[in-house]
Amino acid sequence: MSNWPVSNGVGHSIPGVAGATDDVANIYNQAGDDYVSYADGDPSQPFAFDGLHAYADRCVWAALETKLADLRATGASSVRFLDAGCGPGTWLCRLVLRARSLGFSSITARGFDIAQAQIKRARLAARNLSGLPGVNLMFDVADLADRLPESDASVDLTLCLYSALSHLPVASLKDISAEIARVTSGHFITTVRPVGSTPTAFVDSLENVRRLKQDHVRDRCEIDLSDGRRLAFGFHLFTAVELRNHFSGCFDIEDLRGLDLFHCRFAPDLRWNPVRSLGDSHLADELERLEKACTARPEFMDRAAHLLLVARSRRAAAPKAGSVAPA
Repeated sequence: MSNWPVSNGVGHSIPGVAGATDDVANIYNQAGDDYVSYADGDPSQPFAFDGLHAYADRCVWAALETKLADLRATGASSVRFLDAGCGPGTWLCRLVLRARSLGFSSITARGFDIAQAQIKRARLAARNLSGLPGVNLMFDVADLADRLPESDASVDLTLCLYSALSHLPVASLKDISAEIARVTSGHFITTVRPVGSTPTAFVDSLENVRRLKQDHVRDRCEIDLSDGRRLAFGFHLFTAVELRNHFSGCFDIEDLRGLDLFHCRFAPDLRWNPVRSLGDSHLADELERLEKACTARPEFMDRAAHLLLVARSRRAAAPKAGSVAPA
């Protein structure tokens, strides 16, 4: 691990040796309110999916929505969600909204994150939703490396999106995957950054980066931002095979593919490119075709912007309140 300090630009720093978790929490605690829009799009339009990460977001949402609709089609009237590394809570709120529209009468959802500031934002954003009849929505400050408080096989859909897993030591993933599998009775959906992905600044746009270095030997990322902030934290880039291997011991893998192989690379930079014309709709259609053709090809997956894994639990669901056991 690097001894380089992590500074938030106002004189406070956290050593980068003893507390990798503290490093990550500090970085996301210091992220401004604009981070919500940067990471998840306009929070007032949760299903618009028209932000910087629009294509990948639409793919992730399609996977989540499909599993939710499949559960409702079985006749289930209650559902439980768990969002590990929930950030500002956008994805969990989307699921709760969609579950209500599908007719679930009892919705229990918990999101947690190590960054207290992100949990405060999540609680604020969900204040109206959490008060609706039949909705039990909560957000906690917690560490993914700790034991989960949920009971065995109690969660219908567990998600861990946009590289929350990448901030953890690789050696810990075996235990973490087993713990996620313990509480999950339905499906687990995660996304991580692959080894061939384009760079990211995590809490800001790349145009505000002065220096970026990913150390693949130590799984350590260091970033200098134009506002003077210096970030250093643990971060691991995955191969598709590696991601599968981390979870195949506890889950049946239903889907593993690369997301956004072409859209991000063809996205215009308004500092350099002219505004797209209407004639570019043909290009958009062709990019969509290429994405679908290459998304699961091994030679392309590790070069996508994200890897998406959809896994099915091997555990029987725990009896729900009010349910009647078969004779």
